[in-house]
Amino acid sequence: MLSKESIERILTAALSHGGDFSEVYIERSKQSSVSLLNGVVEGTGSSLDCGIGIRILEGDKCVYVFSNDLYHEEKLIRMAQNASASLAGTPDGKTVYLEPQMEYFSQKYEIAPTAVSKSERVRKLRAASETAKAYSALITQTSASTADVEKDVWIANSDGLYVKDHRCRTRIMIQAISSSNEDKQYGYFGPGSGEGYEFFENYDIDALATEAARIATTMIDAKPCPSGKMPVVIGNGFGGVIFHEACGHALEATAVGIKSSYFTDMQGKQIASPIVTAYDDAKIAKEWGSYEIDDEGTASTTNLLIKDGILNSYLIDKIGSRRMGQSSTGCARRQNYSFAPTSRMSNTFIAAGSSKKEDIIADTEYGIYAANMGGGSVDTSTGEFNFAVNEAYMIRNGMICEPVKGATLIGKGNEVLMNIDRVGDDLKLAQGICGSVSGNIPVDVGQPTIRVSEITVGGQA
Repeated sequence: MLSKESIERILTAALSHGGDFSEVYIERSKQSSVSLLNGVVEGTGSSLDCGIGIRILEGDKCVYVFSNDLYHEEKLIRMAQNASASLAGTPDGKTVYLEPQMEYFSQKYEIAPTAVSKSERVRKLRAASETAKAYSALITQTSASTADVEKDVWIANSDGLYVKDHRCRTRIMIQAISSSNEDKQYGYFGPGSGEGYEFFENYDIDALATEAARIATTMIDAKPCPSGKMPVVIGNGFGGVIFHEACGHALEATAVGIKSSYFTDMQGKQIASPIVTAYDDAKIAKEWGSYEIDDEGTASTTNLLIKDGILNSYLIDKIGSRRMGQSSTGCARRQNYSFAPTSRMSNTFIAAGSSKKEDIIADTEYGIYAANMGGGSVDTSTGEFNFAVNEAYMIRNGMICEPVKGATLIGKGNEVLMNIDRVGDDLKLAQGICGSVSGNIPVDVGQPTIRVSEITVGGQA
């Protein structure tokens, strides 16, 4: 591993030909996973990885290089010099000296994942698979897996910053598939936490498996969903994926800073219904998307994005800060050392309102109840999205009625935000993986139960 003095020399070399800012990101990680298909071990894995990323900025221009060699300082210095030479700046002859190292613990654990045997994980996953399979004769396939990562990162830059952070995350994934004739439906859950193996040990995996099987069997008998514009009540938890995709990405400086977002220059203006308040909060203890410092070494924040429908803040990293003339909000993230950081979400959610879920349903004469959302796609430049609904029901005369399948929600993020007319008091977060230009990162999405007064519903042909 590189010493503080070695890092100082690399940072200095990175400014030897051009650039006004240099940064080093060093990472050492341990990952493990176990997966079962129909109760049979399908695969297990363990890996160790380490590497370094060197970033140089000249204004809002960026050069990024990386290597998995942490033992040959002279090679890293040469790599930094070559990267610096690609920038057309004027070297200022700066010699970098780092402050004493600050140490953080973004995630603390009680039980290190690496201390738990694969056989113990297999036992718990197999029991969950058997629970899902026994739920109904319609369940024809189950899958269960767990994955974890322990990671140490060091971040240093030419402003003198020198920090170390300890990180640990654990996730469980359960899926049940039902079959009838040629039709297949599935139920899926993938909870995760910023904890160690204690999360896996304390979680009721059998209840999770039962719920996945219930969704799969319920939807196999569902009739096709009708299509058209109608009110839609979207369930709490993973229902927040629509806000994440159709609004959250458009608030990132990655898009706003280059004026490719439909929320560019909208700060202080109304972009949502007055009953909508939303946050990106990386400071929530033990959450999947939380951290103490971001991947530029900036302290995390509780970022109020929308207040009573008014756009309050963006998600801003260092380059975004330079482009937008605003301070960083501590949201620079990356998958690993092979990616340069950029502005990303952490735990992003619509805040709880005052309505009860049962009252929202009772006040809806006709529409769709989207109990569990699936995947989808969005164009961040326009906000247009298309999301599948994994579990949906008709609402008639203020009551949840028969299940329907093949439902999709189609619309534009800014229009949906303005059409939210009820916000529940049952806020819940759900875990996922978000992909963007700086790789795949763990995030929470979330919301209470909400009602969109009108949205286009696509049905099953």
